[in-house]
Amino acid sequence: MTATPSTTVANLRDLGGTPLSGGRTVRPGLVLRSGQLDRLDLDADPVVAALGVRTVIDFRTDAERADHPDRIPAGARLLVGDVLADKLRAAGKKPAAAQLKDLLSDPVVAEEHLGGGKAQALFADTYRSFVHSGSAQAAYRMLLTEAADPQAGPLLFHCTAGKDRTGWGATVILALLGADDDTLMAEYLSVNPAVKQAFAPMIEGFTAAGGDPDIALALIGVFPSYLEAALDEVETRYGSMEKYVREGLGVPDETVEALRARLVG
Repeated sequence: MTATPSTTVANLRDLGGTPLSGGRTVRPGLVLRSGQLDRLDLDADPVVAALGVRTVIDFRTDAERADHPDRIPAGARLLVGDVLADKLRAAGKKPAAAQLKDLLSDPVVAEEHLGGGKAQALFADTYRSFVHSGSAQAAYRMLLTEAADPQAGPLLFHCTAGKDRTGWGATVILALLGADDDTLMAEYLSVNPAVKQAFAPMIEGFTAAGGDPDIALALIGVFPSYLEAALDEVETRYGSMEKYVREGLGVPDETVEALRARLVG
């Protein structure tokens, strides 16, 4: 998988080219991932215009979408799958994955809520919810169903930074297509440079105000332990990725086969 050099969409990556078992790869130009599309400008961004995106899946919360509405290519469909909806209702507040800006605005508050490894624990808990919460299951069921449908055209899925909710979606698709564990982890971690670049001003402001840089990195970056928490949840609850998809997400085997037929080159 490779980064796509967009000037108006952060962290845009094509799942195409990712190595799969048997020497095969993911077909390019069909399924893409990114951060939010609030600055999308096809006139100023010929790279993205050339992708011909026809379906956009937005994994963000109601508040995130209201604050930074997507700009959708003309003629494209916008589908919403709020991954964190159930987590929000249960917690009565925004999970860390959905409130980077708030948490990095006050170093004292950040230290209180996120210092001493609390940030990492919060993210691990959130990643486990990607697997078991009803709203997350509905969102990822939508992703797999749409990605398997030839009529969906080139599909782009995203959250805010394009690293956590989006990262899990990419992991599930690539695992089903036959990527091995090392490839899944390498692709998951590969967004770090783009995400850190996008949030660099926020990180600098936070540390300049006395904030702990380790807290900032825990929020901004992705780490193996985060993905491992979700994979462990799959193993504990379902025993395999295939059973998670079939029983947890409710995606039938024929849809998985259609996904493979469409995306494996």
